[in-house]
Amino acid sequence: MSERERADGVSPDAPVGATDRVLTIPNALSALRLVGIPVFLLLLLYWRNDAWALVVLLVAGFTDWLDGKLARLLNQQSSLGALLDPLADRLYMLAIPIALGVRGIVPWWLIGVLIGRELVLAGTVPLLHTRGITALPVLYLGKAATFALMYGLPLVLAGTFDNWLGTVMHPIGWGFLLWGTGIYLWTLVLYWYQTILVVRRLPRLGGRGRRSA
Repeated sequence: MSERERADGVSPDAPVGATDRVLTIPNALSALRLVGIPVFLLLLLYWRNDAWALVVLLVAGFTDWLDGKLARLLNQQSSLGALLDPLADRLYMLAIPIALGVRGIVPWWLIGVLIGRELVLAGTVPLLHTRGITALPVLYLGKAATFALMYGLPLVLAGTFDNWLGTVMHPIGWGFLLWGTGIYLWTLVLYWYQTILVVRRLPRLGGRGRRSA
């Protein structure tokens, strides 16, 4: 990892002033994704409206792709966005599998793999903090894994429909889900490798506080 990387995950080459913006279109999309989590849980677990729960997940997956594109296109990268985007990803990766597990749609061993990955990844945080780094930059491969899971899980849900759509989506959904899980685990290895490099190459801060960009 380059020492020129910002601790908040935003490139130091971003335009001056852009990193502190709050009211941007990408941030609004990330906030919309966060609101979608309780809506999805209510639809799937309380109202048992699988069709609308599927719509919420598809919209969340599309906005996940769209906010990154718009941030670069409109030059609206921000430190808040660098926090909201991965936060929304992680919350969806917790909420969706657990909800599908409660409904008996996804096996609990797979849920354990996905949640276990997040717990093991969380072990990098205290090590990075000792070097004054809040988080590692998001890997594009990790975004690809999240993309596959964000579409694989909804497609697995669609695969439970008792019609032609369910018949078509069942194998496609499981293909995306297993592929995304494999990449998800590989990015765990990459993040830990980056963490080890940071610990070996950067001095411990001690009591001096956060390293400046």
